[in-house]
Amino acid sequence: MADTVLYEVSDGLATITLNRPEAMNALNIATKVALRDAVRSAADDGSVRAILLTAAGDRAFCVGQDLKEHIGLLASDRETGSGQTMSTVREHYNPIVRALADAPKPVVAAVNGVAAGAGFGFALAADYRIVSGTASFNTSFAGVALTADSGVSWTLPRVVGPGRAADLLLFPRSIGAQEALELGIANRVVPADELRTEAEKVAVALAEGPTVAYAAIKEAVAYGLTHSLEETLEKEDELQTRAGSSEDHAIAVEAFVNKERPKYLGR
Repeated sequence: MADTVLYEVSDGLATITLNRPEAMNALNIATKVALRDAVRSAADDGSVRAILLTAAGDRAFCVGQDLKEHIGLLASDRETGSGQTMSTVREHYNPIVRALADAPKPVVAAVNGVAAGAGFGFALAADYRIVSGTASFNTSFAGVALTADSGVSWTLPRVVGPGRAADLLLFPRSIGAQEALELGIANRVVPADELRTEAEKVAVALAEGPTVAYAAIKEAVAYGLTHSLEETLEKEDELQTRAGSSEDHAIAVEAFVNKERPKYLGR
């Protein structure tokens, strides 16, 4: 993988770090490919029980598309008529968001600075967002005459409601950490110098938890958003049967009876 994205696995936790702080972690092609491959690896690795997505530096989590590279690609498209520039949505953004959202394990985003455009989308695709007090969010798309991508048209209305989502997409603006907390974009806001410690603490706790149950919770919530009550009840039955058959459930029940702290195996 390119050094624009760092990937490390330790004790069941995969840490993925966007590593272009000098460019505010903007997404050039090399970074998008490396991020896609890292997220897929973490999602598919059975030894990984939680994922922490973060970024280097203290200015930005990710400001979205690298517009300097983008300008050159657009010029090339005009010369050749290939129209390949916007294929990045299909080739990079969509697979990244799918891997984050569909990973059968919890995903924590530690947002250390500006999260704009696709960077905002990647944060929204995580299950839990811990945000620095100096961080901010911006949809950005309309500001460069584009529509939403990286799943934002799906995730943002579900987090803030369709009315607020339309407002934030039509009139892009900076959303500070406190407002993000009030809107539900942030799950927790912490001082900037405590972000990494707190995010790792949460991610490690999830990596030590009942992974099968967490996967079922993610699947149930996503399913319930787009299905009827009756269909969701059937899905809950299916998923509860799966969770109830896990080794972790047996461990949890025995620990509860014995008044002990369960030590989960993730299976």
